[in-house]
Amino acid sequence: MIRSIQLEPKKMALEIAKLALDKKAEKVVILNIKKLTAVADYLLICSADSERQVQAIADSIEDGLRKKGERPLGIEGVTEGRWALIDYVDVVVHIFLGPVRAFYDLEGLWSEAQVTEVKERSADKPPKPKQQKATPASPKPRAKAAKKPAVKK
Repeated sequence: MIRSIQLEPKKMALEIAKLALDKKAEKVVILNIKKLTAVADYLLICSADSERQVQAIADSIEDGLRKKGERPLGIEGVTEGRWALIDYVDVVVHIFLGPVRAFYDLEGLWSEAQVTEVKERSADKPPKPKQQKATPASPKPRAKAAKKPAVKK
């Protein structure tokens, strides 16, 4: 199967992270394994709270990249929903249930890789200022001074 590369590997990994976060993936990390192996350039690892969420994250990634002209070389484990693997040749995606991720500890296996933690997108943006209703200027009421307790001599 000949495939055309639409996205550079790093951009693809970041796009996959965005698509995973859109489905509430947790602990999203990108491991740069380019200098450690010829298997792929990047591993993207994330966690889900349920089997359905594993499936939803996998579907979101596949659909989102398909719209950009990318098709996976292979997909494994999505129907079981405990550990899904999506192979985009240069980027390999692992979506785990939390306990399964801890058991296989891919981050520990690839401990020499450069790690990029991907935070929720909303955390990257500054908070919106709250809109307040405009009110006419009025004198502010004075705060009452606290009474000092009487000191007996």
